[in-house]
Amino acid sequence: MNKLVVIAGPTASGKSGLGIDLALKYNAEIVSADSRQVFKGLDIGSGKVTPEETKGVPHYLLDVAAPNDFFSVMDFQRLAYSAIDDIHSRGVKAFMVGGTGLYVNSVVDGYNLTGKQIDPKLRNEIAAKPLEELISILKEKNPEVLGRLDLCNKRRIERAVERVYLGNTEEPVNLPRYETLVIGTNWPREVLYERIKKRLDMRLEEQNMIDEIVKLRENGATDEFLYGLGLEYRYILMYLRNEFESFEAFYEKLFMEIRHLAKEQMTWFRKRKDMHWIDMTSDPFDEAVTLINNFYGECSDIT
Repeated sequence: MNKLVVIAGPTASGKSGLGIDLALKYNAEIVSADSRQVFKGLDIGSGKVTPEETKGVPHYLLDVAAPNDFFSVMDFQRLAYSAIDDIHSRGVKAFMVGGTGLYVNSVVDGYNLTGKQIDPKLRNEIAAKPLEELISILKEKNPEVLGRLDLCNKRRIERAVERVYLGNTEEPVNLPRYETLVIGTNWPREVLYERIKKRLDMRLEEQNMIDEIVKLRENGATDEFLYGLGLEYRYILMYLRNEFESFEAFYEKLFMEIRHLAKEQMTWFRKRKDMHWIDMTSDPFDEAVTLINNFYGECSDIT
């Protein structure tokens, strides 16, 4: 197997900058694993790196879809495999950097995605059912699968029920394509929350993030699409539609939701037993270099 270094973590944890600095050291190229950065025009709100911030490191899977396009985990996995394999074919190291846990896992674990056409009506009907009812359906229709599922993970239960309704009761077997080193960016919670606040203030006050959403709407991005993106795009859309009593109410709600996302991301990534967490308050670059050198079997000196 070819080797893949993954740098993942919660929002505002500094993974993009760390990934770029490490890629410069190892002459690596970066594949982004972010569910919003795949879309053109979603720059400020998604935290997409600018050309200057890349420091010349090639990045892939940025701006590969247009607003309003449907972009699935399967689309991401297919494009990520293609980019990573191309990088390896040129004798270059590949890094994957991002915070969308499902995207990261789809490549690291090699999700065996079937490619079957999604039935949105069926999926929505299943999602509307309470967790207890979904578990009851599985107990009746496919009890064997329950022992392999996290019964608190409603999304996984929904997909298992969907497979029952579609006549495919077998749980797909993962097929990892790469040998991976997964590095996680870790901060004390209160420090991370302060980083989130500073970044939010900068995006609103200096980077005109609200104007980004105004322009996206003017250029044809639908409210349904923007709302579905969540976080900055959802709540700025709601602010523009006068659904908040004040700017302060909008700000507090958005800040709270970003903190909640960070907590969810940490919970998601901590389920990975192969995650090597590095202390971002200490010397994360040196710590990551030691891990990567060991992974590649290279000397441990830092240059």
